[in-house]
Amino acid sequence: MTTLLEKPVRRRAQTQPSRWLGVGHSADPVAAVAGQAAAASALMGRRPALVMVFCSERYDLPALLAAIRRESGDAPLIGCSTAGEISATGASEASVVVTALGGPGFMIKTAIGKRASVDLRHAGAIAAGSMAGVSERANRVLLLLTDGLAGDQQQIVRGAYSVVGANVPLVGGCAGDDLKMQATHQLYGNSVLRDAVIGAAIGSDAPLGIGVRHGWRRVGEPMLVTRSANNRVYELDDQPALDAYLERLKAPLEAHASPSEFTNFAQTHPLGLDRRSGEDQVRFVAEADFADRSLGCIAEVPQGGLAWLMEGDADSVLAATDAACADALESLGGARPIGLLAFDCIARKGVLGNDGVADEVARVARHAGGAPVAGFYTYGEIARTQGVSGFHNQTLVILALS
Repeated sequence: MTTLLEKPVRRRAQTQPSRWLGVGHSADPVAAVAGQAAAASALMGRRPALVMVFCSERYDLPALLAAIRRESGDAPLIGCSTAGEISATGASEASVVVTALGGPGFMIKTAIGKRASVDLRHAGAIAAGSMAGVSERANRVLLLLTDGLAGDQQQIVRGAYSVVGANVPLVGGCAGDDLKMQATHQLYGNSVLRDAVIGAAIGSDAPLGIGVRHGWRRVGEPMLVTRSANNRVYELDDQPALDAYLERLKAPLEAHASPSEFTNFAQTHPLGLDRRSGEDQVRFVAEADFADRSLGCIAEVPQGGLAWLMEGDADSVLAATDAACADALESLGGARPIGLLAFDCIARKGVLGNDGVADEVARVARHAGGAPVAGFYTYGEIARTQGVSGFHNQTLVILALS
């Protein structure tokens, strides 16, 4: 965690003839000061093609955004509130990270789907419409930032896929609110919004790479999902889902009665869903209803399927970090990265602890080889490189740009 007295760090961006990426970070408690400092560090006087903002919801967000816009001008801007921020200086809270892309080698278009919770699939499709503006570029990716509390996030992915098809990878993450689980914010242009899905189509004249790994493993026998609807699980093995979950895990007494204690406990005890690929799809158990004894997840847990309790440790999670970075960089075909973007589930922090979190960010920075690193801790991650499925929980997603 950064201190309130930490000064903004100015980092030199890696540059290539037609593309550049810069990152700025500030933990100043005054929104206008933090926004101006982080944006100035990212831009270094250059005109961006896209500005991305990942910030704590503790800030006065309109004031923060206005300060950033004074530096970036009318360039396309996207962003969201987080459950923690990531830069090459480390993991932090109560701070802002600004990332800027620029140069003629990038082509950027953005779009936004509002009132996402009314029709998640439609909102994903609207955001994906941005891809039409970069269709002539050989290397493309659709970056999505979503309201992590709006409902079944897999529906957003399906909506985006219905527009861009199998040839365009998806990447991104769900906004957070420092684990309050009440309301998240999305930033678009000059606006601070809620209940929105933002899409940024990135076209490049150089390769882009995605890596996705989680590091969790199954525990014990599977449970049958005997009743569920959308992102709520009502029964496991014909028992109330909350009771089955707590009993199987021998959860502490506090988690049986306190919503906040339950959420803290559930961070490190996800559900795993079987996939044809052989790698389990992980579902973050975000909250519990102590009245109807159900579990609330960030995305769908299909009725009639099998679910496993999952566990991990610092070693397995850090091994997944290295693997995700290596996979993303391998897709660059030997080209040097100009930057890495990390979308890291907040629940992984609970396994790693403070020392492990510092180790993880340091590992990402080492893989970047001196290029800037930026990202945030999410309520869910998006990475689709094949198939329709592309929503993840308690996973690290890396986007490498060359």
